[in-house]
Amino acid sequence: MANLSFTLASGRRVGVTSLGDPDADRLIVFCHSAPGSSVFDPDPLVTNTRDVHIVALDRPGYGASDPLPAGHWPSIARYADDIAEYLRVLRLDEVSVGLRPAEVGIAGWSAGGRVALAVAARHPELVDRVAIVATPAPNEFVPWIPPELAAMSDELGKHGPDDAIAQLSEMLEGQLGPVLQAPPDGRVPLDAVGASEIDDAVLELPGARDRLELMMRDAVAQGTRGLAADILSYTARPWGFDVGSVEAKTLIVNGQADAIAGNAHATWYQRALADARVEMFPQRGHLVIIPAWGRVLSHLAPGAILRS
Repeated sequence: MANLSFTLASGRRVGVTSLGDPDADRLIVFCHSAPGSSVFDPDPLVTNTRDVHIVALDRPGYGASDPLPAGHWPSIARYADDIAEYLRVLRLDEVSVGLRPAEVGIAGWSAGGRVALAVAARHPELVDRVAIVATPAPNEFVPWIPPELAAMSDELGKHGPDDAIAQLSEMLEGQLGPVLQAPPDGRVPLDAVGASEIDDAVLELPGARDRLELMMRDAVAQGTRGLAADILSYTARPWGFDVGSVEAKTLIVNGQADAIAGNAHATWYQRALADARVEMFPQRGHLVIIPAWGRVLSHLAPGAILRS
């Protein structure tokens, strides 16, 4: 689980995981996938050779974070505002005494990429660089959600938030049964996080499968309501921000063989964003975050010293 806990002004608790060097000059925020949690480090060997401090926050209902209170719709904007509140408190604690610069870099993998962009759009004074990795574009512009699932999300959007989350959560329990029921020493299937045959080579990298399985177990530690809320935040409700308003320098990373978020998604984001560069990784799928992690950190912390 997350190694820190942060309490928002609302009283809701958020799980926070700290990675890298907490004394480093450069702070980076990492937004996890759906399903996912803050415990996932894409590549510890890379993380620990960069002069960076990385923090990741569990979104509501995942890992160690409280779910949203009853009657509240999940939204990407709300998730972004949680991160912004945490960063502002961090600035009060550290920037005021000269320990850390005012702006940070932020990255997001898959669904987390939308959250990263939302932070940059809604709180531009906090973020100077963004990286989005394997992040699907809005379904209305680049269709990727099966029509029957899109129709179901539209219907759930007409319900109250508690009912919508409960209904979708019940459906997800059946789909994620192998994860929920996996014994502590058993394997955890990774298809829910987008892994496919093209990712087999990535999963053979040292510790990669173990880190993803740990994340999956942590993601469903409270059941499937966190994932249900996450899915509804980007399928049943408006995103709550304008992608085109992001001014931060953005790196878009996708796997060319990603069946979920490939070339068309990268192209859409590049056209929508003011200052964006696309880098496609050949023969990589949705788990491109692992082999691309070094490139992501070099973009977010261009002046960080490499350590031996």
